Parts: sequence; C-alpha cells; structure tokens
Amino acid sequence: MATIRELKKTINYELSGVIEECYVWQLSNAEKSDKAEKIIDAAIESFDMLIARVNEKKLKNKKKHFQSIEKDLRKSTDSLMKKLVKL
Repeated sequence: MATIRELKKTINYELSGVIEECYVWQLSNAEKSDKAEKIIDAAIESFDMLIARVNEKKLKNKKKHFQSIEKDLRKSTDSLMKKLVKL
C-alpha cells in the first residue's frame, strides 16, 4: 500500500466498476432490474463502510489495518461480481 489517497481511489474504482457492470446488466435485462439494484445498494454500503475504516484516526497498527481494508475490498468486489454473474 502506497498511500491513503491511493487506497481511497482504489476503493472508488473497484466498487464503481461493480456498479457500472450492474447498469450494463440492467440495460439488457430491464424486466429484472430490481435484482441489480440490490447489488448496487450493497456496493454503496460496502464503499461507505470501507471509506469510514480508512478515515479512522486512532490506530495501533496502521499497516495491518490498511491491509485488512484491502483484503475486505477484494472480498467485497468478488462476492458482488459473483452475485451479478448469477443473475
């Protein structure tokens, strides 16, 4: 991990990519768009939670904290994309 700024950009990039894929899916499956909306909502919740964790100030071990955020980001994007593929 290089900087907090880059971590925030990565979080934004990864989760906005998931949301974009949901929008593309909605365009081709208009009758089932509510299913993709749930995935979009989950991506937004994940974004908010991860950014809040990045902004925490009182940390004992910064390196482990940010590594766990990166790990949770990967898990979140993977699970959201798997849900989208199942649609």
